[in-house]
Amino acid sequence: MKNKKINITINGQKHESTVSTKLLLLDFIRENINMTGTKWGCLTGDCGACTILLNGIPVNSCIILAVDADDSEILTVEGLAKDGQLSQIQKSFIEKGAAQCGYCTPGFLISSKYLLDKKPNPTEDEIRYQLAGNLCRCTGYNKIIDAVIDASKKRSS
Repeated sequence: MKNKKINITINGQKHESTVSTKLLLLDFIRENINMTGTKWGCLTGDCGACTILLNGIPVNSCIILAVDADDSEILTVEGLAKDGQLSQIQKSFIEKGAAQCGYCTPGFLISSKYLLDKKPNPTEDEIRYQLAGNLCRCTGYNKIIDAVIDASKKRSS
């Protein structure tokens, strides 16, 4: 098994590590860095539970090798809150009851942040399109859509 030294910035903190060239980025984040908000789901890139921002773009960390993220910047769900204060999207998810079991929530939060940063006042169709890569078995999606709309209104006011 081959190893490689990598440097990755996660939520603003630099991490240097020697890892197997076969280690998934999801496993690196969860096991090596101990940030367990990013969830295991399908391991095929279909469910979105492991969504992170890699250099500002939402990706499924279960289908990317850690070595392929060398010299990258990553934002995980743990990085949404600043100085102990929840981000508006996190507050809106709570206020609108957009999480039930919560397993998919980190991926939805990251995808929602990306959308709201890119398009501060998205339409419902744009929200549904952006979140199409994130699956939930509990909520029926309506409260998640309501939370993103709520966050967009509160962020722009």
